[in-house]
Amino acid sequence: MPTAQTVLVVEDDDAILESMVYQLTRAGYRVLRAADGTQGLRLFHSQRPDLVILDLMLPGIDGWRFTEQVRAEDPRVPVIVCSARTSEYDRVHGLELGADDYVTKPFSMKELMARVNAHLRRAELHRQPAGRTPIDADPLRIDPEQVQAYANGQSIGLTPREFEVLYALARNAGKPVPRNRLYRDVWGYEMLAGDRSVDVFVRKVRQKLARALPEFPYIQTHYGVGYRFDLVPGLGEDTDVFATGEEVDASPAS
Repeated sequence: MPTAQTVLVVEDDDAILESMVYQLTRAGYRVLRAADGTQGLRLFHSQRPDLVILDLMLPGIDGWRFTEQVRAEDPRVPVIVCSARTSEYDRVHGLELGADDYVTKPFSMKELMARVNAHLRRAELHRQPAGRTPIDADPLRIDPEQVQAYANGQSIGLTPREFEVLYALARNAGKPVPRNRLYRDVWGYEMLAGDRSVDVFVRKVRQKLARALPEFPYIQTHYGVGYRFDLVPGLGEDTDVFATGEEVDASPAS
């Protein structure tokens, strides 16, 4: 009998915590619970869960610092933020720090479980990449077995989620991929209105590619549509512009 996957829930609202624990346990997961960030980090270090569900406004270590510390130690474990903070700045900032997903409260427990299942399926795919072949775009190699991209043989340091975004684009080289399709391919479910996850992760991938191979602007924006992986060097972009043509407001909310 396979070992149950472990989910760590870090949430200080007792009612929400109990509801999550009940649903996750019912779905067959082993669940760890913590009511503050400090306890959550202790459990993360000792138990090494397969996935983390995290509030942001926590006693002790808050969710932002928690995410940073987890990402510094383990770039692979999926982190889903569940927060009452709904501003675009908070959502973008959480994803920039290393969260894989951001759900705003109040949320549907059915939706949350769908996301948990999708993230854990994707993590399992990383462990068993059969059927996915490397993509060579000299001097870039995108290797699903290693869940990493290499520039002239050197890792460019992608997280698993960043790798999936790059791989999904590269599989469609030369063709624009709509944002909602890219989201569905990488996250495993439909994109909600106003979700900027695709744009944040494309920007992170672009930054890492630019550091490793500044002369190759591989990812181009198709305004109003999405993004295209392109092997032909062209004009790069001076700002982080979303496929809608809007720039990110990266300043703290007032």
